Amino acid sequence: MLQNQPPIQIFISTGEVSGDLQGSMLVEALFRQAKQANIALEIRGLGGEKMAEAGAILLGNTTEIGSVGILESLPYILPTYLMQKQVKQYLKNHPPDLVILIDYMGPNIGIGNFIKHNLPTIPIFYYIAPQEWVWSLGSRSTAQIVKLTHRILAIFPEEARYFQSKGAKVTWVGHPLLDRMKIAPSREQARRKLGIQPDEIAIALLPASRWQEIKYLMPILFKAAQQIQAKMPTVKFWIPLSLPKYKIAIETAIKKYQLNAVLVSTPSDHYQTLEVLSAADLAIAKSGTVNLEIALLNVPQVVVYRLSDLTAWLARHLLNFSVPFISPTNLVQMQAIVPELVQEKVTPENIVHEAIELLTNQPKRQEMLNHYQQMKQALGEEGVCDRAALEILKSLPK
Repeated sequence: MLQNQPPIQIFISTGEVSGDLQGSMLVEALFRQAKQANIALEIRGLGGEKMAEAGAILLGNTTEIGSVGILESLPYILPTYLMQKQVKQYLKNHPPDLVILIDYMGPNIGIGNFIKHNLPTIPIFYYIAPQEWVWSLGSRSTAQIVKLTHRILAIFPEEARYFQSKGAKVTWVGHPLLDRMKIAPSREQARRKLGIQPDEIAIALLPASRWQEIKYLMPILFKAAQQIQAKMPTVKFWIPLSLPKYKIAIETAIKKYQLNAVLVSTPSDHYQTLEVLSAADLAIAKSGTVNLEIALLNVPQVVVYRLSDLTAWLARHLLNFSVPFISPTNLVQMQAIVPELVQEKVTPENIVHEAIELLTNQPKRQEMLNHYQQMKQALGEEGVCDRAALEILKSLPK
């Protein structure tokens, strides 16, 4: 590209903590590949602090307005609508050269449809498409995604097969967490850095990246931790802070349940979660992207998730909602690699049982680690973000 030409404008839209992480890794790769190709690039979008640190100019922060569930989403409808309205107006006034949508299903389909109708010549990429291949409630959302996208960059093999069968142009790039693992410390390095003694049992607790999880999940998880502590006095719990606004609530809960726990908080959590997970003998985590990080670090885990009782009832009885698995670790090969405790099965007793079993039953622990290795092979190879970035840059106007 000639130096006196204006930079190529890319718009990226994502939401929540995991989307911000994935977005930041893609932003870094886009800048890296653009520099090698002598392309001047400017990236704007919706995301969070990690994307901003990677060099994106944020038009709005979406890490704190996300939720899972019907009732749980209600408080975020208005803030999301207002942010969407503002962004659509910006896009209309300043059309980008290319748009990338990352997960964040409802808002991103809204943005994608707006661009398709008002700026139809702009190519739209969906990177990490909504998991319609797992929990599709009908063909409408799938059809919308296929219709509005220039290309889907799939991270799961099954995701690629599903969207291809529905008529989408798909490139399977692999899972970006494979790239993130390159910066993970070894178990020995992490334990030394955190000051964990050789005879100490370190359990990573990951209760929340959304406020609803602080409300519905954390109390049960901390009660379980209290019971584990009573049975195994050498246990110490390590809790990486997902968002600064949860710090007081978690610290208060640690005191309430009298846990021998450390809340790990640094100005940037880009590395701290990997450090805690690498050091752990076991992780007890809410369902999400972090489950894959835990698996890739070869740490046994128990996965838990809970919504309000009313939301769960509505989903089951009115929407006929059911999924084979909730954890990405199990979804990769549609196989029960890690135990999942969902809704009414999320009890302190069940969590304690699964946790103690994985800490003391060596054959069961080893079986999970063996399955991790098989699962890892299905995620592709390192260099995921660079492959995705190159695929995107190929579609830029010449």
